[in-house]
Amino acid sequence: MRTLVHAIGRRAVALLLLVGVLGCGRSETPLTLVFTPSRDPTALKEAADAFAKTLAEISGVPVRALVASDYAGVIEALRSKRVELAFVHPVGYVLANREAGCRILVRDVWGGKTAYTARFYVRKDRGLQRLEDLRGKTVAFVDPASSSGYIYPMVLLIKQGLVRERDPKTFFKDALFSGTHEAALQAVLHGRVDAAASFDKAPELHLKDPALIAQIGFVGETPEIPEAGICVRPGVPEETAAKLKRALLSIKAPEHAALLKQIYDIDGFIEADDRDYQPVRDAMEIMNLNPPK
Repeated sequence: MRTLVHAIGRRAVALLLLVGVLGCGRSETPLTLVFTPSRDPTALKEAADAFAKTLAEISGVPVRALVASDYAGVIEALRSKRVELAFVHPVGYVLANREAGCRILVRDVWGGKTAYTARFYVRKDRGLQRLEDLRGKTVAFVDPASSSGYIYPMVLLIKQGLVRERDPKTFFKDALFSGTHEAALQAVLHGRVDAAASFDKAPELHLKDPALIAQIGFVGETPEIPEAGICVRPGVPEETAAKLKRALLSIKAPEHAALLKQIYDIDGFIEADDRDYQPVRDAMEIMNLNPPK
């Protein structure tokens, strides 16, 4: 199986879209914080700029924002030392740690929790009630590197004996990658696919309209996934990293509630440790996304 590492290696840093530069009244070069495009990159632009500005003001460290065009672009930017910080999803952090030596600074709090699940969403009027009912159907995943939009849902199918050889087409009639969680849900809603893999709060976050949300149900759910967070790559001075960490831990409701909602609809941040992500490494092992030992 072609590994995710090979796929990332082929991605150019040109996949990154510069969305804002922040001047903090200092002559020093700003650090770059790259955002994972789990929502529409264009819609994320304004929020990313505002977050970078707030982080810089609180920490005293100049920061600018980038939004990656896809998940792989985040890891490549860290590995090539084009950025210093990244908003990473769980699998993204494990890859950033392995490929670029990054360490986790803080972990998201989302809906009052520090973990979430992935689900297979379906239209309620299609009569699909169990995972087994998806055999021979079509599915929209999000991205090959997405924790809730691919890795964990695939592990669920593998553990239940529904998918063989890590190939979704041994169970589904067809499988596609939509690029974003919203696009995956819209594909289900409009009948372009029978099911979509996404996180537990995706309908409320991306569909918003109660009438649309009411049309969507789910037929399978994964174990909990540790929340995403912000990581820093080697080379950033410890003193600087400490300032950023203190600032991030202070960005919370109620003062910054509107800003946090615009970013990834999160509540704030908590302390994080690399060990928090061992379950993610275990899932990646099942998907053969870890390097040979």
